This record gives sequence, C-alpha cells and structure tokens, in this order.
Amino acid sequence: MTEKEIQSAYSLICSNLASRRLKPALDLLEKLIADSGFGIYRDEWQQMNDTYRNILKYTVDGIPDPERQKIYYKLITSVFELADTLHEALKLKFSSGYESEKKRASLRLQSSGYGYIMKDLEDIFSPAAEVKHESREEMDVSKDKEGNGKIKKLFYNLWLTNKLSQDEIQSLNRFYKDPSLPLHLRSFLVSAVMLSLLRFFDKGKLRLLMDQSTFAEPEISQRALTGLLLSLYKWDPRIEFYPDILAQLKVLFANPAIRRNTETLIKQFIRSKGTEKLQQRIRDEFLPGIISISTNLKDKIRLDKLMEESLTEDGNPDWVNLFKDSPGIMQKMEEFSEMQMKGDDVLIGSFSMLKSFPFFDEAANWFMPFFEGNPDVEVITGSMEPQIHQLVNAIDKSQLLCNSDKYSFCLSIMKLPEANIRMISQAIMAEMEQFKELTKDENLLNRDQKPELISNQCIQDLYRFYKLYPRKADFEDIFGWKLDFHHKHALAYLFAEDRGMILTIAEYYLSRDYFEEAAGIFSSLKDEEKTGEICQKLGWCYQKTGDFQSALENYLKSELFGNSTGWTLKKIALCYRNMKMPDKALEYYQAAEKEDPENLGVQLNIGHCLLELKRYEEALKCYFKVEYLSPGNSKVWRPIGWCSFITGNKSQSEKYFLKLMDDEPGRHDYLSMGHVQWSLGNRRAALDYYLKSMAENGFTEDEFLGIFEEDFPHLLSQGIDKNDIPIMLDQLRYRKTARI
Repeated sequence: MTEKEIQSAYSLICSNLASRRLKPALDLLEKLIADSGFGIYRDEWQQMNDTYRNILKYTVDGIPDPERQKIYYKLITSVFELADTLHEALKLKFSSGYESEKKRASLRLQSSGYGYIMKDLEDIFSPAAEVKHESREEMDVSKDKEGNGKIKKLFYNLWLTNKLSQDEIQSLNRFYKDPSLPLHLRSFLVSAVMLSLLRFFDKGKLRLLMDQSTFAEPEISQRALTGLLLSLYKWDPRIEFYPDILAQLKVLFANPAIRRNTETLIKQFIRSKGTEKLQQRIRDEFLPGIISISTNLKDKIRLDKLMEESLTEDGNPDWVNLFKDSPGIMQKMEEFSEMQMKGDDVLIGSFSMLKSFPFFDEAANWFMPFFEGNPDVEVITGSMEPQIHQLVNAIDKSQLLCNSDKYSFCLSIMKLPEANIRMISQAIMAEMEQFKELTKDENLLNRDQKPELISNQCIQDLYRFYKLYPRKADFEDIFGWKLDFHHKHALAYLFAEDRGMILTIAEYYLSRDYFEEAAGIFSSLKDEEKTGEICQKLGWCYQKTGDFQSALENYLKSELFGNSTGWTLKKIALCYRNMKMPDKALEYYQAAEKEDPENLGVQLNIGHCLLELKRYEEALKCYFKVEYLSPGNSKVWRPIGWCSFITGNKSQSEKYFLKLMDDEPGRHDYLSMGHVQWSLGNRRAALDYYLKSMAENGFTEDEFLGIFEEDFPHLLSQGIDKNDIPIMLDQLRYRKTARI
C-alpha cells in the first residue's frame, strides 16, 4: 500500500466515527485489515462488530439500558484506537517518513526504557556528582555533555512511543517536578510529549500536558499549554467521546491564569498565520529602502567610532543625516521595531538563511531551549574568550529571539573578528535595556509578561521547525491548519463560560484583517448578545469580504440600536453603491453630509451618485465644491472632465483632462481625452489618445471596443456623426497594426 492510500483510508474511518456512522467505519476498518494483511487485528475488530450488533438489537427491541450511551461512546473510542494502531503499524511498514524511519531504527537498537534513562539523568545532576570534578567549570561541562546525550535519547523514546503506561507517566511527572534537574532539560522534554501526542493519540499524554500546564515554571507550563491546544485541535473530532477528558478540561480552564494564557496563545497562533505575508511586506517595503540608504554607510555612521563607544548611550546624531537621504526609512524602522515588540515574527526571513548548520540536521535540536553550555554547539562551549561568553550571555537573555534563532546567531557569528563580536554584544545588551525600559514605561513588567514571551518564543520555534527543517515535508504543517480554536468541541466550555474571551479573539481577528474568521464569531455573538456595535463590526467584516448585501443588513440593524453615526451612514451608502442602487446611496450620503458638511469624501461620493443617476449638472457642483475646499485635488479632475464633456462644456472638459495628462493618466483618461478631441474636431489627436489607451498595460482591443460602444450615446450627443464611427475605428486598427 502507498502512504497516500493508507492515510486516505484512515482519514475516512475517523471521519465516519466522528459523525457517528459506526457501521461504515467498521466496514472500512475490516477492509483495511484484510487489504493490509494485518490479520492479527481481525479478532479485535470482530469483537467490536459483535458488540455493536448487540447494541443495535437491544435498542430496536426497546430494551432499556441506562448505560447504553456510555457503552456506545466506549465502543466508538475503541474503534478509533484500533484504527490508530493499524494506521501506525501500516506506516511503520510502508512509510518513508521521518518518524517511521526513526521508529524502525529505534526498534532495531532496542533503546533503554524511560526509567533507566531518567535514573541516569538524576545521578548526573545529583549533588553527589559534584565531588567527581576538580572545578565548577569542569563539572558544568561534564554534566551538560552527559545530560545532553541522555535527554536526547529520552526525547526520541518519548516522541516515538504510542501510549504511555501509568508507571511511565508517574516517572515523567517526578522528572518534571525534580528541581535538581536543569529547567531547560525538563522543558525540552515537554516538547517530546507534544510531538508524540500529535503523532499518536493517547489520553495519558493529554493528561500529562494538562498537569504540566499548571506548573509554576512558565518554561514548562507554556510549552505544555501550547502542545495541549494543538493536540486538542488535531484530535477534536474524537474528544467528545471521552467525557472524562472533557471533565478534566473543564477543571483546567476554570483556572483564571490558564484561561488568560490560553487567550494569549490563541492570539499568538492567529498572529502566526500572517508571518508569510509579513515577510513579503518586509521584502517589498523595508529592505529596498534600507538597501538604498548608501553604499558609504560605514563612513556616514562612523562605524569605527561606534565600536569604541557604548551603544547604551544616546543614538549617533550622524544617523539623522543618514536617514535624510532616504525619507521614510526611519518611520519604517520604527514600525519594524514596534511590530517586533508586539511579538510579530519579523526576523524569520533573516534567520531562515542560518539554518543550514549541521546542528539543525537533528530534529530534536529545533526544540532545545537555548543554554550556554549546550555541548552540541562546540564553538560556544569551546571558547574561553570573555567577549564570547558576554555575547552568549546577552543572546541567552534576549527576549525578542526564539531559541532556534539564538542558536543560529551563535553559530553564525563565532568566526567574526573580536571587535565585531564586542559591538554585537553591546548592541544586544542595549536592546535588552531598551526593552526593559519600554515595558517598564508601559507597565508591562508584571506576572503575565514572562509567560507571554515564552509562549511566543515557543510558537516561533515551532514555526521554524515546520517551515525550515530539512525534512519538513515528512510532517503535517500545523501552521497550514485554520487554527480556529473557537470552533472546537474541546474548548466549547471555555468559550461558553468566558464570553469576553471569544469577543477578544473576534476583535483580534478583525485587527489582523481576518474578516471571514471574525465574521463567524461576531455572527454567533450577535445571536446571543444583540448590540449595535457587534452589528457594526459584523457589517464591516462582510463589507471587507465583498458581501455587501449581508454588510448592509447588519449596518441597518445597528441603526435600530441607536448606532446611526456618520460612520454607519457612510458604510450603508457604500453598500448601496456597490449594489448598484445609487438613489439609496445618495440618500445616506446626504444624511452623512448633514453631520459633516465639509467632509471631502462625502462630497465626492455624493457627486459620484449624482453622476450614476445622470444628474450631471448637480454632480459638477459637488465636484467643484471639493476642488474649492481642496485645491489641487486630482481626484476630482477626472469626474469634472467627464461631466463637462457630457454636458457639452468641451473646453472645460479639455482643460481638466489636460491636467490629468500632466499628472498620472490611466488608460480610461486617454480614452476620454480621445472623445473630447474628436468632439472638438481634432481627429488626429483623438486617434493618438485612443492608441495610448491601448498601449502597454492598456486596454485590449475587445476591452476598448466594449467601453467605446458604451460611450456611443455621449459621442452622438456631442456632434459626432454616427457614420464616422466605424471609419474612425478602422483607422485606429490600421494605426495600431502599423505600430506593431
């Protein structure tokens, strides 16, 4: 069987089970057992099939059984788990994916169990182990080296285990709570549980992550909560059949701190959905401007002087002159810095090029928390230079770099000259001080800040693994999921009990321009809490997705709640305009005008409505009012020119279209100017403008003829002989062919 066939059959079985179509699921499972040759699962399947037939018989016979629903749910979960086991066995046999390949290798090697490895780790880091070493430095290096090898072995064992026994869960809980073990090793192992649970469903792992989510150390609790949310998202279709898990989740999410951290994590996942779009913007808007500053950058900012002075002092005044050569760069850099402070992943584009070191060939290293003594990064641990240690210490404390990028940073700069390393170290220390000052000024240094920073780093580490790991194609990209946690059954209680959270998430979607997702939440909220504000926001979401009918309905409803503001009036008018109802749009724009008579946008749109209603003289008055209030406003030249042409004021029309010719004319402007010149008797000039409208990036011949035909009545009304039109068009074709 191919991997695709295996996955397709498994997915169909799970889909049927989630929809409570148990008979089709059992039939498909029976076929998969037969086709795959794994007859060892036949007896287990037969027992489940017989149980279900008995349930059906007793139900049809009307025999009462208070335990029937419980037995039914238990049967569904048993079929799920048999399907999981068969799916895993098939992958182990046929799949060439990383996890299956790694698991086959571990089976051949007969790896030690958890208990032995954890006992070795406890011995390595016990106080008694310190007497074996002559110095603190020697002891730390030895512990890190021994511990690193053991923890990696435990990491892979845990990742590739299907189900944990109760003894293994107890051993792992003791391990996580042991204060003598380094925090970075304990938190590292949390990621193994997450990967293992994403690979194979197990209630024991789910409970383990629930327990770890309550730990006092945010390095552990935030990794665990991240893994828990992702696992609940993946396995949501089956969670409703585990009432014991739902009960535990209810208890967990009753904790205010867990609810707060969950809301933060969901918002961070939403933010991660825009990472690729953000990188595109950085490439298109930020980098070209920075590159264009000057090739003499070094001389302009006196780089040699900067390396002599502490970067914690005031900024170099020469920078002001530097940015004078590139207007707007300073603002873009400030915006870039602000996005970074808010947690946007602005650095992945830079660090994606620094993941080719051998260190990143090993999957486990993408989840390893950064620590200075990591023996896998020998260039760090092997150097005794003070500036190296100062730099690594600064990187370790940086709150704006995720762990993966910290390793990339260290691996990439170790070959730099000493002076450069010193300068970079000072820059990072300055960044840290500025971050502390900023967060202090904004009153952000509170108990909630550290968990938020750690969870953001955790998500960025995950993003880099699923997007940049050399064998990323072997894994399902979790960032390709919709990540609409509010639609998941497992989190239904959380959102039902905390309506403020679901509203916050809806507004966060809205702030990030995810209008469809926001509309889905606002729509459900509107049914429960009818308010004008929710109707307004829902209308805005529909408007931004192009559903003007639904947008209009919600804007009109918001008026019923007393939200008839100028903003709402303008949005209602806009919807009517897009629905080709200019008379209704005019009514609402005129209502908005009463509230803000000098608003140029309203005046301009009133003119457009009058133009669409063919009330050209009235439209001209509006356009001239805009020109009077905003001299030089090129937005009104085009409609003034067109209305003047239609009303027969050809000289005035020519005047305004000539202004456009000197500004930024478009293909429609050339076409309209051609009409004006023809009506004035300047046929050659008219032909020239028509040709320009069909030049590069202009109209195709079919597009041109379609618009030209729409303009026939206006041409005839301005004295053009209808018999001349086909002749003019043929002449245009000859001229166009000659140019080609």
